[in-house]
Amino acid sequence: MSELHEHKVKRLKMRSMRRGIKEMDIILSHYSDTKIQTMSEQELALYDALLEENDQDLYQWVSGQVPAKTQFSDLISDIVSTMTASHQ
Repeated sequence: MSELHEHKVKRLKMRSMRRGIKEMDIILSHYSDTKIQTMSEQELALYDALLEENDQDLYQWVSGQVPAKTQFSDLISDIVSTMTASHQ
């Protein structure tokens, strides 16, 4: 049985704000508040997979310290651009 879209969105928003390190809580909460409602099922699945990654790795990818895994590079770029746009 597949998860209802609204349940998936709610679950991903919750996982975005309860990460483990505060920096990722802030970054991913803002991103999910800004983008998650308009994501396709495929984009939600990719975001869900991203949330399975370790916070330390995610932070290094978002901060540009280490290149993101190939499958996440576009998503990480979108997260960074969303972060940057909110600070301008």
